[in-house]
Amino acid sequence: MDIRDRVIVALDVPHLQAARTLVSTLGDSATFYKIGYELAFIGGLDLARDLIAGGKKVFIDLKLHDIPNTIEKGVGQIATMGATFLTVHAYPQTLAAAAKGAAGSSLGILGVSVMTSMNDADLAEAGYCLTVEALVVLRAKQALAAGAAGLICSAGDIANVRAAVGNGLKLITPGIRPAGSDIGDQKRVMTPGAAIKTGADHLVIGRPITAAADPKGALSAILDEIVA
Repeated sequence: MDIRDRVIVALDVPHLQAARTLVSTLGDSATFYKIGYELAFIGGLDLARDLIAGGKKVFIDLKLHDIPNTIEKGVGQIATMGATFLTVHAYPQTLAAAAKGAAGSSLGILGVSVMTSMNDADLAEAGYCLTVEALVVLRAKQALAAGAAGLICSAGDIANVRAAVGNGLKLITPGIRPAGSDIGDQKRVMTPGAAIKTGADHLVIGRPITAAADPKGALSAILDEIVA
């Protein structure tokens, strides 16, 4: 794998011009981008098509969840774009329907296990009786059984997930913060180098790059760290 593909730059910026400017600034240093809610509803999917046409990889992060028929049809439409990954919430029905909708395409379905902004107390407040650790492992097993390509989980969950499902899933980890960075609203974080050493396939990194005074320099430092 091209080392640059290990870092997925999250284009969580307020408008399309900011996203296009950032892409231009990063140039060949970045090969993989994530488009989520902040851009998707203001033309971000068209930007995704442009990025794909320009040879970049794209991760559509919409965390879909609905009845199976709706998920299957919606994912089928997204599959025509040529994106690499799409997120859905990791419920068994949703995972299976998404995998069916993506069948025959290059689109990989990623199940979202537990948000890195949540801890055990947050799960209890939401009505779950499982800990974060137990729920992530359960979601990993369900994602593998449903035919998903991978799982979104924190870097701290990787060892438990690998023990449960081996290398059957790609593990994509948000909540990545270089040493000394502001963790913001995240609760379960890890540095880029540590996450790769732990076994992450891809790191999703937004603010440490997008909010940096020198985004290209920040990305370069992260890439240097993960190959060190």
